[in-house]
Amino acid sequence: MEQNYRAAAEWFSKSAAQGHAEAQNSLGCCYYFGFGVDQDYEAAFRCFLVSAQQGVTDAQNNLGECYYFGKGVNQDDNKAVQLFAMSAKQGNSAGQNNLGDCYYYGHGVRQDYSKAFEWYSKSAAQDDAAAQNNLGCCYYYGHGVEQDYAKAFEYFSKSAEQDDAWGQYNLGECYCNGFGVTQDYTKAFEWFSKSADQGNAWGQNALGNWYYHGIGVNQDYDKAFEWLSKSAAQGNSDAENSLGECYYYGHGVEQDYIEAYEWFARSAAQGNSKGQHSLGNCYYNGEGVDQNFEIAFDCFSKSAAQGNGAAYNSLGVCYYDGKGVAQDHQKAAEWFSKSSPHTSASIRKNFRNHPT
Repeated sequence: MEQNYRAAAEWFSKSAAQGHAEAQNSLGCCYYFGFGVDQDYEAAFRCFLVSAQQGVTDAQNNLGECYYFGKGVNQDDNKAVQLFAMSAKQGNSAGQNNLGDCYYYGHGVRQDYSKAFEWYSKSAAQDDAAAQNNLGCCYYYGHGVEQDYAKAFEYFSKSAEQDDAWGQYNLGECYCNGFGVTQDYTKAFEWFSKSADQGNAWGQNALGNWYYHGIGVNQDYDKAFEWLSKSAAQGNSDAENSLGECYYYGHGVEQDYIEAYEWFARSAAQGNSKGQHSLGNCYYNGEGVDQNFEIAFDCFSKSAAQGNGAAYNSLGVCYYDGKGVAQDHQKAAEWFSKSSPHTSASIRKNFRNHPT
């Protein structure tokens, strides 16, 4: 049968009008996503509410997400947690995963990695792909459980095989860095590609950087620019900095210092250490913006405070030459002597961000 969201919404609406609880939840999903109807979060909230009141666990979870994200109702972490818990305790895997997230991040409850691990485990046991990814993150970081890269790889694999974009990205990181598995750039590129194709900003950023540097694939600045643009458009601060570099060097696009400066500024505004350092370079050299050594020094300082090794060197230069700060050769030597920090893989967690 051909998929027809409009017809589905009409039938859900008729059934919901007769008080059918499952149809009320389904109609809420139509309004939430705009499937077959105009997107309307307030209408979605009302549908989820009446369905949840009749004990539908999916609706209880979905209502919790409305409160969590402030969709159709004022944002309220406490009410979100109550609803996630109500759903989770009845065995709903999405509710269990979301309750795990609340404990992991301390949203609406005191942060507790052990409880987060407990709820993720229950959800993952039901083959919830998001929970499998999140459980993998717990094992990767040793949050709520002893650190175990092999276990992290196992759960990222389970998540990725169910087409979860975050699981695919994190599995790519495991193959890229040899965490829990033999390092394999070909497989890393494969999983990054799958994640990127689903619109995951981190997967797109990884793919863009691999094309930019020619890692696991032939170097291709045009494709790098394409994927970094997609990621940056979603607000990924790493991609914003890398896209700025494309404009700065004219890689995959015509060289444009002003455009480079704007992307570096966006990245830096999100607290990205690479973006802060790149922005500092623009001010130091007067590229894309009026030269200003004081602002450059401030940018380098913010970047160095986050452990950016390149910023250590730039601060050393500022102190050595007395640019943006009083000349001080001793402090210059101190900054020059600092070693570059170890760069770890960007394993990412995800919060299920839509009703089931």
